[in-house]
Formats: sequence, structure tokens, C-alpha cells
Amino acid sequence: MPVNKQSGSRMRVTEVEEFVRNPPPGFSVETLGSGYRVRCNEEKSLVLIDDFQSCGKKIVFHNSLGRKVKMHNLWEYSSTRKSLLSKEIYLLISACEEQSSVSNKKAARELSLEKQYVVCIDGNEPFTKWQLERGMDGTISSVAGESYRVDIDLTEEMESWAAKNLISDDLMKVKPVWRDASFTLKYYSDALFDFPHWLGFSKRIFKVHL
Repeated sequence: MPVNKQSGSRMRVTEVEEFVRNPPPGFSVETLGSGYRVRCNEEKSLVLIDDFQSCGKKIVFHNSLGRKVKMHNLWEYSSTRKSLLSKEIYLLISACEEQSSVSNKKAARELSLEKQYVVCIDGNEPFTKWQLERGMDGTISSVAGESYRVDIDLTEEMESWAAKNLISDDLMKVKPVWRDASFTLKYYSDALFDFPHWLGFSKRIFKVHL
């Protein structure tokens, strides 16, 4: 049963199969021999989805920046920031089921893939925009002279959405574990003495609540 539900008006969650079968306004899907190519209106949408497999088919989002956005100068950072704060942001997030297996007399945790979802948040929506602005301002201290990595995390929001739309509707028997429920900004500085980056102090994270 396809799931296409919203968390308030700030987040849309759609199963991959439903997204490909009935793409939302601004998107089109081209069928290829080995899968699908998805195109979007780049003036309104910012796609941060790597190529992936679904039901044996490869799905490619044309002109996607990927889940890890790399920037090398102030212009690229400013352009990325402007897009994040003015467009609908699309991510691929996977719901997994945690399983236990015993190997070599030791219990190991394994994740089995249950469902993949295309998740959309509107970076131009006032409350979401405020959170993104505040998060970037608080974690990115010096773009010009410091390399950094910032993860923007939606895990808690996906957990809340699942409790309302999956578990409560009996579409999933157990609480899912979310994989790739974030996207990353990676800025590479050309500074000669970027000690925080070398020492591993340049990794930061902030969470978005919708």
C-alpha cells in the first residue's frame, strides 16, 4: 500500500515506487532499459539524492547534487546556501528493520532494508528557513579559512512521522531504524594551516524539526 503523507505542511514523504509512478508537479520520469531517469524543475527544487537501486531498477535523479554537497569557495557556498533557503529540498531516506544475528558466538546488529522514501522539505517555508539559517550560522564559523563538514539531521522528524503514519496505521510492525536521514555540507578550504580540520574538530551537526 503506497504511503504519501505529510507531517504538518512542512514535510512530504512518498514511497519511491509511488514517486516514480506518479511524480509530483515539476518532476518527470523517463523510462530507461535499466531503470529510470528523473528530471525536475531546478528553479524550484534542490535534489540531494545519489543514484540508487529500487526493485532491481537503477534510479538516477538528473542534476542532483548528491547527499553530500561539496563546496570549494565562497561563491559555491553562497549559491548552495541560497538554494537551501529558497527551494524545496528532496532527499532519499530508508526505513530499516533491526535484526540480531549470532556469528562467532557474538551477537551482531544488522539492518534489513524495508522501504525507501523520497522526502521533501520546503527550505523557503518560514519556520524551516529560520532553522536552516540558524543552524548554518551556528555551525559554520569561518567559511573562508576553515574546512568543515556539517550534517543536517532529520532523524527525529522521521521517527515522529513514522509513529503517526506507519506504526499507528499498522503498515510497519516494528519501529523502523532510519538510514541516511540527513544531508551533508562539506566545505574545503585552501588554508595552509587548517588545524581544526586536521584534528577532526570540523565535524558538526544540527537537527531540523518541522
